[in-house]
Amino acid sequence: MKILHLDTNHPLLISQLQSLGFANHEDYTASKSEIESKISAYDGLIIRSRFTIDKQFLDAATNLKFIGRVGAGLENIDCEYAEKKGVYLISAPEGNRNAVGEHALGMLLSLFNKLNKADLEVRSGKWLREENRGIELDGKTVGLIGYGNMGKAFAKKLKGFDVEVLCYDIKDNIADENAKQVSLQELQEKVDVLSLHTPQTPLTLNMVNTNFINAFKKPFWLINTARGKSVVTNNLVSALKTGKILGAGLDVLEYEKASFESLFSSEMPEAFQYLIQAKNVLLSPHVAGWTVESNEKLAQTIVDKIKARFTF
Repeated sequence: MKILHLDTNHPLLISQLQSLGFANHEDYTASKSEIESKISAYDGLIIRSRFTIDKQFLDAATNLKFIGRVGAGLENIDCEYAEKKGVYLISAPEGNRNAVGEHALGMLLSLFNKLNKADLEVRSGKWLREENRGIELDGKTVGLIGYGNMGKAFAKKLKGFDVEVLCYDIKDNIADENAKQVSLQELQEKVDVLSLHTPQTPLTLNMVNTNFINAFKKPFWLINTARGKSVVTNNLVSALKTGKILGAGLDVLEYEKASFESLFSSEMPEAFQYLIQAKNVLLSPHVAGWTVESNEKLAQTIVDKIKARFTF
């Protein structure tokens, strides 16, 4: 079986697949149309997020048996059409869930203790202690929307704190020893911190909007390490200004390109100009799951799933 790799990944991905008997070809620069012209020669495709895999692409991939996405989400693939054509879809949320859990916790603790603000002030010669008095996580209620691999990883990290962890998910009976499953209404009544761990779907697109935010009983902190388009940035900024949202840690942004590799294709939006000036906002460039260790674990997860399905 021949596999085409469209993005660079950990070297073990190619070396182990080669050891299993797969022929690996790499093309990290060709355009989508150029890849379409030759994809019929391949049985497998390995991608991260270089471009969307749509119906036109899948129609050209006449011999394709599987697509491996070295990451958690599959929103850049027309999954329904791929499955209709018998293409097996593989993702690797197990590979970077620990990294995401640690990043979410790091963002939350940094916001509570004003670490980014204090660091910049000390570097500029300011020694402001009272202005940088923090708050403690103990005693707070943390709410998670989405309780799959990522949500569970974050809940596990919170076990060392004296916190109540609530989760809301569209699936039933997903609670464990680290989180209690509740209705969305109960979550909105109780939480001090909201962390998103959802994939990008029609249900989660623009989910965090003004109506959603105003349904929370108390002002709250927002952490988003999931997908940027789940949060309406203009509405988030309005809530930050009124104090309904006390602060935000954003690893993902509404403005990201589908490839996640860059931010703006044109003028910087006004709402983002506010975010980069706000002292109660912490930003990172979609790297919550982007660690040295997760790079290897993501690749290994893809290899293991291909091996389980396609080798005998």
